[in-house]
Amino acid sequence: MPNKPLKIGFVLDDTLDTPDGVQQYVLTVGTWLSEQGHEVHYLVGESTRQDIGNVHSMARNVKVRFNKNRLSIPLPTSKTLIAEKLAELNLDILHVQMPYSPMFAGRVIHAAPTGTKIIGTFHIVPASWLHSAGARSLELLNRRTLKRFKLIISVSPAAASFAKTVFGITSVIVPNAVSVKTMQHKPIVEQVPRIVFLGRLVERKGCQYLLAALKQLQAQYDGNYNVTIAGKGPLAEKLQAYAKKNNLKNVEFTGFVSEQDKPKLLASADIAIFPSTGGESFGIVLIEAMAAGARVVLGGDNVGYQSVLGDHPDLLINAHDTKSFANRLQYFLEHPEARKNAAAWAQSAIGQYDVGTVGEKIIKLYR
Repeated sequence: MPNKPLKIGFVLDDTLDTPDGVQQYVLTVGTWLSEQGHEVHYLVGESTRQDIGNVHSMARNVKVRFNKNRLSIPLPTSKTLIAEKLAELNLDILHVQMPYSPMFAGRVIHAAPTGTKIIGTFHIVPASWLHSAGARSLELLNRRTLKRFKLIISVSPAAASFAKTVFGITSVIVPNAVSVKTMQHKPIVEQVPRIVFLGRLVERKGCQYLLAALKQLQAQYDGNYNVTIAGKGPLAEKLQAYAKKNNLKNVEFTGFVSEQDKPKLLASADIAIFPSTGGESFGIVLIEAMAAGARVVLGGDNVGYQSVLGDHPDLLINAHDTKSFANRLQYFLEHPEARKNAAAWAQSAIGQYDVGTVGEKIIKLYR
């Protein structure tokens, strides 16, 4: 394909209205491609946002839970509507987010002209055997359309392994992308160290384990620190009640934090902690925290976060081991030099995840 501007269509079964990981990937890469002069369209499930151009909301969606996440899946979409939209757009590339539903993305793939190159990005790892079984069912339903793909990307070694095991897909590993420039923030350094949790208040994200570790930390450490819990979710009231019952000191629940306010919050973190217990294919929030300037970024010891922090096992924590979790927090609170070293490593590592670096790799794969 000659080096001319491309017409690219990102295909996503889910809504584009939520700030979840796959949506962030689509918009981060899509925005960068637009800035490079390419024409980018978003063929997506039921979406209402008006702040982005070329959003084509093409399906009605229903909300479900899958892989311990909340998402929406499309109801069967008109094949005629899809064919008409593809004829109108005349795309060079269809970039499909995987796994995908046969009810929308599968029909888009099936209707794509032979001259349109189909690329995929595989995003997930299973949170349990049940979710793995569900993915196997999708493979059977999509076996015919999977043959249309020219090339498939996986966002991490864990995602690549799952894609191979369940879908029989051989993929190229290109990491998730973050706009480092957008996330960067001037340093916010306070006299009292701050611990920050940012994420959905659901079981898988592990805030309950952080609170248990803070209870242990309070019993064994008399130094000063502040804690910010940012996010919303069904466990919010239960978590706040636990903090109150156990007299956890200096813990503030701030609720939902917007994308615009996220860099400032993460820049205030001496320790940014993400104790997810599983179901992570990568770790976008880890990269965001590193880019924003959090001094120490700690992640749960799961396969997705290992792809980012695996070379530094001291930055991975077993969320279920309350004592060791508390000890790790105490170590970084007590040792400013260790925080400084962790921050220096983070700044040296984030470049490989910047959207400019990742985007150039994706363009080469498109070509």
